[in-house]
Amino acid sequence: MGGPRGRLISDSDRIVAVELIDEARANGARLKPACKELDITDRTYQRWTKEGAVKKDQRPLTEGPAPKNKLSQEERLAILQIVNSAKYADLVPSQIVPKLAEQGKYLASESTIHRILKEEKMNTHRSRSKAPKKREIPTHIATAPNQVWTWDITWLNASIKGQYYKLYLILDMFSRLIVGYEVWETEKAEHAEHLIKRTTLSQGLAGKPLILHSDNGSPMKAATFLATLEKLGVQSSFSRPRVSNDNPYSESLFRTMKYSPKYPFNGFSSIQEARKWVHKFVIWYNKEHLHSGINFLTPYQRHYGLDKEIMENRKKTYEQAKAKHPERWSRNIRDWSLSEYVTLNPVDEKELEELINRQEASTTAK
Repeated sequence: MGGPRGRLISDSDRIVAVELIDEARANGARLKPACKELDITDRTYQRWTKEGAVKKDQRPLTEGPAPKNKLSQEERLAILQIVNSAKYADLVPSQIVPKLAEQGKYLASESTIHRILKEEKMNTHRSRSKAPKKREIPTHIATAPNQVWTWDITWLNASIKGQYYKLYLILDMFSRLIVGYEVWETEKAEHAEHLIKRTTLSQGLAGKPLILHSDNGSPMKAATFLATLEKLGVQSSFSRPRVSNDNPYSESLFRTMKYSPKYPFNGFSSIQEARKWVHKFVIWYNKEHLHSGINFLTPYQRHYGLDKEIMENRKKTYEQAKAKHPERWSRNIRDWSLSEYVTLNPVDEKELEELINRQEASTTAK
């Protein structure tokens, strides 16, 4: 190797490198660490100075021969002429190559044709159908309870194999409080309509701005349900198709529920039993469960404004403990602060500012 990773190094650079290494060694440095600082090996240094003077690089500076499989300019032009002809202009290479093969013609592989089109800036959408559009990642911001809700339906297994009950559940994104839920035997838009009406009424949200996010299930997109949301002044929001993590808060809640030690893995014997169990779970989750996503508060405490006093008490307790035994604390006390906002999906600072401005404008308009 002529230098680090085999790259060519000029003779003048070699001389400077050797002088620096010799100076470092004269001041007590060892050879290997001194060479490492210049990103060369000690064996390279020894080869450079083998005959007492810095040895010049004997490798040729000219480029090697072109690859044997490289297309000639004539072949390249022939490919461009055919793929842009009237017969093939609307087809992609994966369609062109087989058609040419049927005629006994082979120009190049699909990947090679793609590469040539890309180099010529011709690798655009070639068919008449609309080019696929990258869907914008749905995201919303909540700075207080009852600004953004997420909801979903999960199946609760019954004791009879193949039978399930459907849990409809609405979660407040900011506080993680379960604000509404119902258990039914079927998935119907009517059940969802009843639930959203009852939940907005219980939270006193008549006429107030609210975003309801969900996945793309049929009850979520039913015309009657969307009409109900419009009457209530609720803005609907949906996950991207076939993207499972665009509704993370509801999915996380269902995972917590079904991994609960008390979850009946053998199934519920009746819908009444399922409703009774879910009712107990919701009380535990809202009022007893210390949620890691809100710094180990209960959702009830966060939703109803009890969080600030609780966190202040925790902070004072830790400060007193540190003052009593400072030798036991190598760093600051535990962070008992709370985030001022929650977003559906991660955002950067610019997106965050846009979301806040949009939310303020929406609130003002209401």
